[in-house]
Amino acid sequence: MAITAAHASTGAPAGQQSLLMNLLIPVAFFAIFYFLIIRPQSKRNKQHKAMVDGLTVGNEVVFAGGLIGRIKKVEGDYAVITLNHSTEVKIQRASVVMVLPTGTIDNI
Repeated sequence: MAITAAHASTGAPAGQQSLLMNLLIPVAFFAIFYFLIIRPQSKRNKQHKAMVDGLTVGNEVVFAGGLIGRIKKVEGDYAVITLNHSTEVKIQRASVVMVLPTGTIDNI
Protein backbone atom coordinates (compact mmCIF):
# COMPACT_ATOMS: atom_id res chain seq x y z
CA MET A 1 0.00 0.00 0.00
CA ALA A 2 2.84 2.43 0.82
CA ILE A 3 4.55 1.85 -2.55
CA THR A 4 1.36 2.54 -4.47
CA ALA A 5 0.80 5.78 -2.58
CA ALA A 6 4.40 6.86 -3.27
CA HIS A 7 4.04 6.31 -7.01
CA ALA A 8 0.72 8.09 -7.09
CA SER A 9 2.06 11.33 -5.63
CA THR A 10 3.78 12.96 -8.64
CA GLY A 11 3.23 16.53 -7.47
CA ALA A 12 0.19 17.35 -9.61
CA PRO A 13 -3.29 16.16 -8.80
CA ALA A 14 -4.34 13.21 -10.96
CA GLY A 15 -7.38 15.07 -12.31
CA GLN A 16 -5.31 17.91 -13.76
CA GLN A 17 -2.81 15.60 -15.38
CA SER A 18 -5.57 13.55 -16.99
CA LEU A 19 -7.31 16.68 -18.28
CA LEU A 20 -4.06 17.92 -19.82
CA MET A 21 -3.48 14.62 -21.62
CA ASN A 22 -7.10 14.53 -22.83
CA LEU A 23 -6.63 17.96 -24.43
CA LEU A 24 -3.10 17.40 -25.71
CA ILE A 25 -3.78 14.24 -27.72
CA PRO A 26 -6.53 15.66 -30.00
CA VAL A 27 -4.50 18.85 -30.52
CA ALA A 28 -1.47 16.76 -31.52
CA PHE A 29 -3.55 14.68 -33.95
CA PHE A 30 -5.04 17.80 -35.54
CA ALA A 31 -1.57 19.33 -35.94
CA ILE A 32 -0.28 16.16 -37.61
CA PHE A 33 -3.25 16.01 -40.00
CA TYR A 34 -2.95 19.71 -40.78
CA PHE A 35 0.74 19.66 -41.65
CA LEU A 36 0.76 16.30 -43.44
CA ILE A 37 -2.60 16.33 -45.26
CA ILE A 38 -4.61 19.56 -45.25
CA ARG A 39 -1.85 22.12 -45.86
CA PRO A 40 -0.12 20.34 -48.81
CA GLN A 41 -3.48 19.67 -50.49
CA SER A 42 -4.58 23.30 -50.24
CA LYS A 43 -1.20 24.38 -51.64
CA ARG A 44 -1.65 22.06 -54.66
CA ASN A 45 -5.18 23.38 -55.18
CA LYS A 46 -3.91 26.99 -55.20
CA GLN A 47 -1.19 26.13 -57.73
CA HIS A 48 -3.68 24.33 -60.00
CA LYS A 49 -6.14 27.23 -59.82
CA ALA A 50 -3.39 29.71 -60.69
CA MET A 51 -2.34 27.53 -63.64
CA VAL A 52 -5.93 27.22 -64.91
CA ASP A 53 -6.53 30.96 -64.53
CA GLY A 54 -3.34 31.66 -66.48
CA LEU A 55 -4.26 29.61 -69.55
CA THR A 56 -4.05 31.63 -72.75
CA VAL A 57 -4.38 31.01 -76.47
CA GLY A 58 -1.35 29.18 -77.82
CA ASN A 59 -0.48 27.31 -74.61
CA GLU A 60 0.37 23.65 -75.15
CA VAL A 61 -1.36 21.57 -72.49
CA VAL A 62 -1.90 18.03 -71.26
CA PHE A 63 -5.33 17.36 -69.84
CA ALA A 64 -6.81 14.69 -67.61
CA GLY A 65 -7.50 12.18 -70.37
CA GLY A 66 -3.84 12.22 -71.35
CA LEU A 67 -4.36 14.06 -74.62
CA ILE A 68 -1.95 16.81 -75.63
CA GLY A 69 -3.08 19.84 -77.56
CA ARG A 70 -2.74 23.56 -78.18
CA ILE A 71 -5.33 26.02 -76.90
CA LYS A 72 -7.09 27.72 -79.78
CA LYS A 73 -9.78 29.66 -77.88
CA VAL A 74 -10.69 30.28 -74.23
CA GLU A 75 -14.41 30.65 -73.44
CA GLY A 76 -15.10 31.17 -69.74
CA ASP A 77 -14.69 27.81 -68.00
CA TYR A 78 -14.04 26.03 -71.30
CA ALA A 79 -11.25 25.99 -73.84
CA VAL A 80 -11.12 24.79 -77.44
CA ILE A 81 -8.09 22.55 -77.93
CA THR A 82 -6.54 21.64 -81.28
CA LEU A 83 -5.31 18.04 -80.99
CA ASN A 84 -3.76 17.85 -84.43
CA HIS A 85 -4.03 20.30 -87.29
CA SER A 86 -7.68 19.44 -87.98
CA THR A 87 -9.29 18.06 -84.80
CA GLU A 88 -10.73 20.47 -82.25
CA VAL A 89 -12.14 19.48 -78.88
CA LYS A 90 -13.91 21.62 -76.27
CA ILE A 91 -12.78 20.84 -72.72
CA GLN A 92 -13.22 22.24 -69.24
CA ARG A 93 -10.25 24.38 -68.26
CA ALA A 94 -10.12 22.65 -64.86
CA SER A 95 -9.24 19.36 -66.58
CA VAL A 96 -5.86 20.74 -67.66
CA VAL A 97 -3.16 18.90 -65.72
CA MET A 98 -0.02 20.60 -67.01
CA VAL A 99 1.12 23.40 -69.30
CA LEU A 100 3.96 22.25 -71.55
CA PRO A 101 6.84 24.41 -72.78
CA THR A 102 6.14 26.03 -76.14
CA GLY A 103 7.21 23.86 -79.09
CA THR A 104 6.78 20.53 -77.30
CA ILE A 105 3.93 19.36 -79.52
CA ASP A 106 5.95 19.99 -82.69
CA ASN A 107 8.67 17.65 -81.41
CA ILE A 108 6.30 14.74 -80.69
